[in-house]
Amino acid sequence: MNAISTCGVAPHVSLADAIAAGLAPDGGLYMPETWPSFTPAAFDDTDTLAGVATRLLAPFFVGDRLAAALPDICHDAFAIEPPLVPFGAPGDHLLELFHGPTAAFKDYGAAFLAGCLGALSQGDRPLTILVATSGDTGAAVGAAFHGRPGMRVAILYPDGRVSPRQAHHLGAFGGNVRAFRVAGTFDDCQRMAKTLLADAAYRAEVPLGSANSISLGRLLPQTAYYAHAALRHWRSTGRTLNFVIPTGNLGNALACLLAKRMGLPIGQVVLACNANPVLPAFFAGGDYAPQPTIATLANAMDVGAPSNFERLQALYPDPCALRAALHAESVSDAQIRAAIVRTRAHRGHIVCPHTACAADVLDRLRARGEPGDWAVVATAHPAKFPEVVEPLLDTPVPPPQALASMLARPSHAIPLANDADALRATLRIDQ
Repeated sequence: MNAISTCGVAPHVSLADAIAAGLAPDGGLYMPETWPSFTPAAFDDTDTLAGVATRLLAPFFVGDRLAAALPDICHDAFAIEPPLVPFGAPGDHLLELFHGPTAAFKDYGAAFLAGCLGALSQGDRPLTILVATSGDTGAAVGAAFHGRPGMRVAILYPDGRVSPRQAHHLGAFGGNVRAFRVAGTFDDCQRMAKTLLADAAYRAEVPLGSANSISLGRLLPQTAYYAHAALRHWRSTGRTLNFVIPTGNLGNALACLLAKRMGLPIGQVVLACNANPVLPAFFAGGDYAPQPTIATLANAMDVGAPSNFERLQALYPDPCALRAALHAESVSDAQIRAAIVRTRAHRGHIVCPHTACAADVLDRLRARGEPGDWAVVATAHPAKFPEVVEPLLDTPVPPPQALASMLARPSHAIPLANDADALRATLRIDQ
């Protein structure tokens, strides 16, 4: 299957080439040319996450040079099954996506992308993976690519706008993974990365790849855990599963919508946003108007110009159809704090600030009488945000072992100006 650019100017390319490039040469984001269609019965002979992922993604790679490697890539990337657990009330569930090496949902997509790029590696010149992060993406990418021969990672994060624990994690890999603390916002980091990725002359000099959700190699695999959760629920109840998803750059929510589009038994998809108003304002009927980023407790969702919105527009050119497909709600910092306390007291779960946004939105939906079976998507382990969670609950939240091991290592991040030319110069020196 070929991939096409959302801008519609760049030539069609293979999925492997789209994954290797990250960004289309016309500045657009790659999308598959068509979408396969499934029924739940198509997955009757597999119940593991890796098996579902392989079946779901195989049509995209028919005839592609990654086709033969796909089963092994999925086996490695999806080895950890995400629990779908009761969430304190009948019909309410929690999809725990934080059991990977960096305790965040982005471990799945990052591991899949690393497997793809490893299979495509030519071995002649090192490939530098650029990743802008508002918190969790950089750590997941660092873990997935750390120690891989022929690959280097440059993590860009907004200085002072990630949690202390996140910042330590980002700078603790060493080796072929370097962290840069940028004097700006996440949107600035993302702009710098996209500027270099769109510069064909520079990429001929310094081979680059992308590991943000602008990369099709990060987006497509995220459909798998939604398919897996929905199929498990369908098999046990015969009912579709609705999702409330913490949302920033839109990649995770878009993946759920794509799984639904491919025929998986998924009902409503609701976006739980923080105080950054761009998406809630659009889905309430306003214009799509990117704005400066607002810093919040749910910092990994602090995005004022979500890149994946253009993919949504490509899927739904009619704004009315797009608003019918999704619903978005805002959650303030005060509501995040209250939701963390309430979720522990009433649902028996300790959640991170991002998951708290989704829990708060589910509480609103239930208060309005919304029926059906719902899953809150738990995107990160609460121990990644002790400065928020522990004072509210007056209890320590111990980190998982993998996270604790990283936090025990020394950490270093390189200061970097908010300027694409500064990044160009730094990466060029390394060649």
